[in-house]
Amino acid sequence: MKHVYIETFGCQMNKADSEHMLGLLDEINYRFTEDIDKADLVLFNTCTIRESANHKFYSQLGCAGSKKKQRSKDGVTPPLLIGVSGCVAQDKKNWLQNNFPYVDIVLGTNNIHMLPEFVKKAERGERVCEIEDELPLELPELPVIRQTKITAWVNVILGCNFNCTYCIVPHVRGRERSRSPEDILREVKTLALEGFKEVTLLGQNVTAYGYDLDSNYSKEKATFGFIPINPQYSLGKLIRYIHDVEGIERIRFLTGHPFHVTDELIDTVSELPKACEYFHIPMQSGDNAILKSMARVYSVEKYKQMVEKIRTKMPNAAITSDFIVGFPGETEKQFLNTVKIVQEIEFDACNTAAYSPRPNTPSASWEKQVPEEEKNSRIRYLNSVVNEVLEKKNKKYLNTVQEILVEGRSTRDESKSMGRMRTNTIVNFDIVTYHGKPLPIGNLVSVKITKIRPWALYGEIKN
Repeated sequence: MKHVYIETFGCQMNKADSEHMLGLLDEINYRFTEDIDKADLVLFNTCTIRESANHKFYSQLGCAGSKKKQRSKDGVTPPLLIGVSGCVAQDKKNWLQNNFPYVDIVLGTNNIHMLPEFVKKAERGERVCEIEDELPLELPELPVIRQTKITAWVNVILGCNFNCTYCIVPHVRGRERSRSPEDILREVKTLALEGFKEVTLLGQNVTAYGYDLDSNYSKEKATFGFIPINPQYSLGKLIRYIHDVEGIERIRFLTGHPFHVTDELIDTVSELPKACEYFHIPMQSGDNAILKSMARVYSVEKYKQMVEKIRTKMPNAAITSDFIVGFPGETEKQFLNTVKIVQEIEFDACNTAAYSPRPNTPSASWEKQVPEEEKNSRIRYLNSVVNEVLEKKNKKYLNTVQEILVEGRSTRDESKSMGRMRTNTIVNFDIVTYHGKPLPIGNLVSVKITKIRPWALYGEIKN
């Protein structure tokens, strides 16, 4: 029996990939360990969307290289294998091999299913660097070892067909490829049998699910986004297809693109009791000229129309978003348009980031790059506005009773439990007994909200 330590950087898609890698490695007798010093194999599942994630990865990789060198000197400890997967591997395979000779395995985002074969080669002393530019024509069903017990990630579509000028995802993840509804239903049924209560349907552009399965699909249409007329497959239809699986209490999805948030999808979430009223739809900027430079293929007005449709059908729905500040050429006035739209729409949460030039993206080489100090000043101001909006939004929950799915101990306070509302808001509450018995995770409970904070709420269980 050997042990593997995996460090995951970046998005939920990477977290789901890591769970599949653990499942694949289990088949060749590698078990997960949280202690890197006990590992026989160290894997870094990387993200290249933000420069900060890159810096952290390279620092950790250097530490792993030192551990490997130290082991080779003592002559007693078994040798350490090091692997790099994910978006950095897909983007910089040759650079990794040339500059980090102690890395044994480099595999990309499109051939995770080959990991056991690569590990076997590395065990024999071979250096492996295998990258596929495109996903297989038929997506393989991969084993998985979940890192949670109540909520589960379910990949439904991989890749992205948009070409946002700041984004490297299409380069490292390829074009959209949807799994079949039958395979997804089979996975959700298995999760229910294993005791999972909530599933999150994942994709780089999850709202485009199924369109590439349509007979009218073509690469030419896909380049500019594609919504078939009366689609045979769609995210809305998929949610209906899996909705009645017994044991699953909640269904979520992320991350979507505003272009593909259709009336059908909004109606589906509105009508189905298990579909959570939660939409994470990145807007990225509140200025039309910047959106056009980003190639986001919608306007501020179109985004606001989408929000209005959602809130008309579901007044209590949570809408969250992502924003980039300091995009090349962004003026102070254009930045303030983003601040204005955050205040106007009153998002339930926002992920914010200063623009980070990524290789192999058009905007990285553009003129009028915003100085770092200006980007930092803008993001500090935007974050302060986001927090003000969140505090205002959260006040409506004070003294209300909310349905919470209990997930476990709070990461903010070990003395408390935590769970999430249907709107994905985190709620912390005292660890108590429920109807005279210890409260197990996985229960849906009623919690009265007694205190609010911008990013979390606090409450008491109502017996």
